[in-house]
Order: sequence, then structure tokens, then C-alpha cells
Amino acid sequence: MNDPQAASPKLKVTILGSGSSGGVPRVGDHWGDCDPDEPRNRRRRCSILVQRSGPEGVTNVLVDTSPDMREQLLSAGVGELHGVLYTHSHADQANGIDDLRMVVMNMRKRIDVYAHEITFDELDGRFGYCFAQPEGSSYPPILNGHLIRKGVPATIEGPGGPVTAHQFEVDHGGAFCTGFRIGNFAYTPDVVGLSDEAFEIISGAKCWIVDALRYTPHPTHTHLERTLEWLARAQPELGVVTNLHVDMDYRTLERELPDGVIPAYDGLELEF
Repeated sequence: MNDPQAASPKLKVTILGSGSSGGVPRVGDHWGDCDPDEPRNRRRRCSILVQRSGPEGVTNVLVDTSPDMREQLLSAGVGELHGVLYTHSHADQANGIDDLRMVVMNMRKRIDVYAHEITFDELDGRFGYCFAQPEGSSYPPILNGHLIRKGVPATIEGPGGPVTAHQFEVDHGGAFCTGFRIGNFAYTPDVVGLSDEAFEIISGAKCWIVDALRYTPHPTHTHLERTLEWLARAQPELGVVTNLHVDMDYRTLERELPDGVIPAYDGLELEF
């Protein structure tokens, strides 16, 4: 299979959140094995910002709307989004969706969001008011929903130029979930298994940001040993492990990981 994004334009990806579903520290100031004096151990829920720059400006694409989205966008200094991509509908990836309302107010137009049909149906069932005005409500909808179909990439237009995303299914332990290949980046924050078809799409990515929840196996997330095996198979220039639980201390991971693999942290910026 040919690389779906050969000769891709350079993109910048910012890790907005690198933590597992409860974040780090967890409620109750529970840090686990993470050193609270290391600022890179303070982790919001998983999300990334993809940016393409051009003569006329910057195209901003958000992947997932975590419950921490408001603080994430404030930290990134971003007030406008040209599109949102969803990997799946779990709470830690979707429940910040209502905060897109403030972005819509900034831009004075609806935001286009893109998801697989299964994910979109689940989002529409829980957050239908974002897509259509409920009867009797004075609040207008804020989002335009677009389905991503198998083998058909989503292209988001913006002042910095188009950003194209290829979606592929991943195994998330029985829950429907997808990953994305966006230019020279692959992003799979929630995954326990990958098909050969998924590996074909990931192959050729210069940077793969990938789930590595903890050291021991988990029924819905890959663990560090398996993640490193995947990275050895795909051979990106850089592997970045994310969705890190409270037992994954940043400095310990930094020492343990092989060359070419680094731990994610909130605010990490990558360009490929």
C-alpha cells in the first residue's frame, strides 16, 4: 500500500493532554508513582492540536474534546478552530464538546466536526443540541456534523492550507474507536490491538503518538511493552507514548525508553 500522505506539508502538533481517563493527579490528589514536583507529570485528558501554517494564517484542527478542553485551548493560546476530529465518544474524549460554544462565539460561525458514523450517532444521542436546535430552546446549534467513511479522508480547510486526515479502526477492547493519520503524524491514543490494515496506514509516519497506559496489560489499552513492539515494527522517526496513568512517572519513563521514543507531556510541541 502506498503511503496515504506521502510528500505531506509540515505540520505542528501540540499535545494538549497526555493523561489517562482520570488525569494525573486523580481526584483526591492521588499521584501514584508520579513525582508531584515534576510539572510534566500533571496531565490533562488526551487531545492534540494540529496546525498548518501558510502565508494567510494558521489552520487549527482539534482531535477530541476532552473534559479539560477549555483549559487546554487557553494554554495553547487558541481561540479559533477550523475543524474537530473525533477518535471515539468516550467521556474523556468527548465531554468537553459544549465548550466549543465559546469558540463558535469567537468565530461567529458553526464548527465542522468529523467522526465515524458510530461515533457521530453516539455524540448526537448525548449532545444532540449541539447539532440541531431543540424544540422550545433559544440556543442555536453550534456544530456541523460530517461522517468520515472508510477509505475516504476528511479534509479541513483553513487559512494555513488544508489538513487531511485518514481515519482507521482500532481495537479498544470492545468499544468502537479509531485512530488518525494526519500528514507525517499517526495518532492512536486509545488502543489495545491493531490490524495489519491499520499498520499499513501508520507505516511511513515520521511521528506516532500512541497509547501506553501502564506497565502491565490492560483489557482496553495497550501497555508499554506492547507499544514498544509496535513502534519497532512501524519504525517512525519518533515515537511518543501518551494516555499515561498514575504509575507512569515522566522522568522514570524518560530514562527507560529506548532511543527514538519519548513520553508525552502536556504542552509538548512536535513538527514533522
